[in-house]
This record gives sequence, C-alpha cells and structure tokens, in this order.
Amino acid sequence: MSGFKVAEVANSKNDEFYTPAYAITPLLRHLPPPYSDRPISIWCPFDTEESLFVRIFRLFGYQVTATHLSTGKDFFSTEPPACDYIISNPPYSLKGEVLERLFDLGKPFAMLVGVVGLFESQRRFEMFRAHDFEIMYFNRRVAYFKSYEDPAPSLNPPFSSVYVCKGILPKTIVFEEIAKR
Repeated sequence: MSGFKVAEVANSKNDEFYTPAYAITPLLRHLPPPYSDRPISIWCPFDTEESLFVRIFRLFGYQVTATHLSTGKDFFSTEPPACDYIISNPPYSLKGEVLERLFDLGKPFAMLVGVVGLFESQRRFEMFRAHDFEIMYFNRRVAYFKSYEDPAPSLNPPFSSVYVCKGILPKTIVFEEIAKR
C-alpha cells in the first residue's frame, strides 16, 4: 500500500458509485437464512446507512454493520467487527488491495467488482492462484448511480461486473440473471 494514501484514492470521484438493488438481491439465494441457527451478521465495509446493501440485508433480517471512509472507518486500518460475511462494492481503484486484505482476513466475502483488469497483473494472478474463490457472473451489466436521492443510472460501464466471493457460492462459477428496472 505504499506510495499513496488509501483515503485520498478512495475519495476519488470515480470510486464512489452505488449499487442498485437488482445487483444485490441475487446474493440472498446464496446466504443462509438470517435466523437459521443463530442471527447471521454481515459487515458492509464501504457503505453508509443509506446503502442499498445495508437496507436490503436488514430488510431480510440480517444483522448489518456499515462502515465507510466518510465516517472515519478506513477498511485497511479498521479492525473488522464480529461478522459472518463481508459484502460490498469496494472502490474500483482499490479492488486488488481490497481482495488481498479480504483473503488475509479469512472471512467469507462477496465483493462486486469490474472485470476489467481483475486478473491482469502478476500480483493479482498470484493472489488468485493462491486462494480458493468463486465468481458470480450476471447476464447484464450493472448500471451504478451517484445519489440515493436520484438513483437513475449515472454510470453504465463498458465492462461487466462480477461478485468475487470466498465461502459463499456453491461452486466456482455461478450465473445469475438480473432484471434491470
């Protein structure tokens, strides 16, 4: 992580886009029911209380801890809360570093990331080769938005987004259909 300050990079205008509900709900099929044996807890480390990740998981009965850089909680220096899963949409420019830390933490996780450049560095190649992981691939591209007051798509990226997961999906690659509305 040397050479830049995480907070400065993560605050870049190009890193703060929000995830629509249709790209979150497919995860619900792969998580245990929120009250199977005990309450299931999820840490959303790049999310405010407004986040649809936070709101949807709570709506379905999961216990959610939301942390965000804007509230002084930098993912790279924050001690993870007690949780069963770590789920979010990390800053695009830091996806490699985020995934490295998640593999080091050893908790099940799902991170929604763009596929462009995901495997295209020797460092990431080595990271993925060294760890078991799963991919959730969608039939359509995710259109992100910039404001919860106006959730109209602000970014229709020219690339696909996938969930990179560990310990969540039943097999290495899962295909999910999403309906954009």
